[in-house]
Amino acid sequence: MLKITIDNITTEVEEGTTILQAARKIGGKIVPPAMCYYSKLEGSGGKCRSCLVKIARNSTVDPKPTSKLVASCSTPVQDGMIVQNITSPEVLEARKAIVEFLLINHPLDCPVCDQAGECDLQDLSFAHGLETTRYEEERREFNQIDIGENIKLHMTRCILCYRCVYVADQLTEKRVHGVLFRGDASEIGTYIENVIDNDFSGNVIDVCPVGALTDKTFRFKSRVWFVNPMNVHRNCTKCSGKAAAWMFGEEIYRITGRKDEYGELEEFICNECRFDKKDKKDWVIEGPRKIDRHSVISQNHYEKIVKQSIIKPLEERTEPQE
Repeated sequence: MLKITIDNITTEVEEGTTILQAARKIGGKIVPPAMCYYSKLEGSGGKCRSCLVKIARNSTVDPKPTSKLVASCSTPVQDGMIVQNITSPEVLEARKAIVEFLLINHPLDCPVCDQAGECDLQDLSFAHGLETTRYEEERREFNQIDIGENIKLHMTRCILCYRCVYVADQLTEKRVHGVLFRGDASEIGTYIENVIDNDFSGNVIDVCPVGALTDKTFRFKSRVWFVNPMNVHRNCTKCSGKAAAWMFGEEIYRITGRKDEYGELEEFICNECRFDKKDKKDWVIEGPRKIDRHSVISQNHYEKIVKQSIIKPLEERTEPQE
């Protein structure tokens, strides 16, 4: 086991663990943000640079600090390593610059974006972004295109994290989309106007950290904070059948995969579950999903907190709303 200290908190991890994985083991505010890394996708990470950290000491054997900030998602832990994240002003300043860079070509159309309220870029820019932009050049513009029967691509929102490319590589035998061109002309697209058509293509929507890939069956139907996410399952021959149903009353507005605390899918689901099964009778409803309390989705009303009464003190408890 290797010892690592991150923001004055020490833990032990196995050899081969990255700094980001070690930070997630500790949990809390010391976990660096990640827009491109995805633990279940091979080769992901190292693209967005939002997880940069400072290594104050390389290891017990080599106590020197690194000369530059490093990407925590791709840097392996060394025994005795000391890392600074939120305790380093240099890291926080660099993170502001990274957010500014990611937003250079972003249209900032959150009021009409289906991803609003569950967008990683929204959270990142709120925590580390500037109030105004210094960018004066023209932004890149693209037409919205359909890259599948149920998938809409808004390239103007894309931050080129490559997640959708990796998930297609990993889940399908023949990928038909990828990053085209180079440099500031790079874009996600399909080869010669092909369409993404396979049983697991809908997972590119779930892994996208922004609103570049959206579900056409849910498009402009509702805001995520107006619907109730429920754990559901069904017998499926293609996937595990475990999903999250976003409901308004008795109606299912959309089906997504279940995500963990870092916004990563617990399991990939098939297109039949995602797009074709929108009837409540198709699913066994397990109950409400646990929601991150800082999320805008937590403003929903299917849970309520009963606070202490001055007249008749009661224990604080959570009760389902009728």
